[in-house]
Amino acid sequence: MSAVIQGSKSSEVNVDRRDQTLKILLVEDNPDDAELTSRQLRRICPEREIYLAGDAEEALSCLEQLRQDGSGLPDLILLDIRLPRLSGMELLERLKTSPELRSIPVVMLTGSLVSEHIQRSYDLGAVTYLLKPISEDDLLLTLSYLT
Repeated sequence: MSAVIQGSKSSEVNVDRRDQTLKILLVEDNPDDAELTSRQLRRICPEREIYLAGDAEEALSCLEQLRQDGSGLPDLILLDIRLPRLSGMELLERLKTSPELRSIPVVMLTGSLVSEHIQRSYDLGAVTYLLKPISEDDLLLTLSYLT
């Protein structure tokens, strides 16, 4: 089940959203990577709602729940390429073929620089990729560019 990650509102860096709350869906099956990325997001984004999904099915359920309850869809999806059952690539393809979801920017997270994975991500509509473990500087730069 997806969860909203709560945390301190203090931050060393502010991503400008003109006083709007930034909504990010993090789809990551590795608990250590999810925790590290979540901590970085809490430091970087003072006003944020971070939704965490451990696999593609949870991510789709979270998106459907957000759509149904009127909360609004995420501003950004951080998506691990390697997920159990339905892969990150398969989820990306579903997102980009959905009229309601295709406009959400998706950043792929990968543990390796396999060129076929990276090219396929771009072909399917990902805006960029980040190499894990994600550095806070890379995450900040990506968020600044996309939000």
